Amino acid sequence: MKTRTLIALISSVGGGLVVAGGAAVGARAGVKGQKAASQRVVEMLPIHADWWRERLHHEGQVTYLAIGDSAAQGVGATVPSRGYVGLLARRIRHRSRMTVRVVNLSVSGATTWGAKRDQLPKLQHFTPDVCTVSIGANDIADFHPDKFERNIRAIYGAVPSHAVVAELPCMFSPDRERKVAVANEIIHRVADELGLTVAPLHGITKRVGIRRTFFNTYGDLFHPNDRGYEVWASAFEPAIDARVDTVAAIRHYLSAREAEDLGREAGAVANARAEQDTDGADELDLAHHAGPVERLRQRMTGSVPTQQEPDEPTDSSNGPTDPDAPSGPSGDVGGRA
Repeated sequence: MKTRTLIALISSVGGGLVVAGGAAVGARAGVKGQKAASQRVVEMLPIHADWWRERLHHEGQVTYLAIGDSAAQGVGATVPSRGYVGLLARRIRHRSRMTVRVVNLSVSGATTWGAKRDQLPKLQHFTPDVCTVSIGANDIADFHPDKFERNIRAIYGAVPSHAVVAELPCMFSPDRERKVAVANEIIHRVADELGLTVAPLHGITKRVGIRRTFFNTYGDLFHPNDRGYEVWASAFEPAIDARVDTVAAIRHYLSAREAEDLGREAGAVANARAEQDTDGADELDLAHHAGPVERLRQRMTGSVPTQQEPDEPTDSSNGPTDPDAPSGPSGDVGGRA
């Protein structure tokens, strides 16, 4: 009996040592894998920066400008265009049925202070139709609320009044989340004062949960991967769609001079004219009862066919190409819709 007990004890201890040893090996492998992924991120940085820099030379009927850090660069995605900026650019192109020029001013590793210093001076050279700002995650490690607010005020005060600014994402760590809560309160307060739209990035990433976020993160356990960037893009999409529709209305109903004179009121005036113009447009009243601005966009982009005369000729060679067609092997975000 004593022999059996001794054997059982030895087996138990041995099994525990095997499990502990396996856990230690797994932990070492995990740390090694994370270090390797972090090194790959370092190698990605100049590649992504060059890719976006080259896109500055592309022409487009709509200009989309992004301010941000490595997330705006798409670091962690399989290709730069699979980051949230690339995904939003593709959405703008599909919705507007126009070519898009992407001006990505973001810099990997940028803090709010870095964005104020390096990105804002370049902003004055562009007049974007769509603008997104996602900055501040790199401030959290050494967070100073007063400095953060000063920098955020400078950035938000310089971007167009139609810009969409993002909350900081959920970081799940209790210590970091306390700082993120303070930062997001500042973001909302300053954005409200300046009339900017806030993309609910924190709420959306928090709802995804820590388990799914782990699988939506690149191997360095910091940057999103392709799936993670799809979650990020979804936080911006409603505001981006609304802005694209407003841009379409402004271009259809206002002259360039009138739009300039109206400034921040241009969108409201154009949308009001769109509502008047689409009242009674029965042929555009879809089964799902699209709103007047949506009906206007459909009519302007040709996504809803208008009535033709019986023998009216058609020329398919001049129509828009399939919006869901591949954008090329490089995943380019430019080009025709």
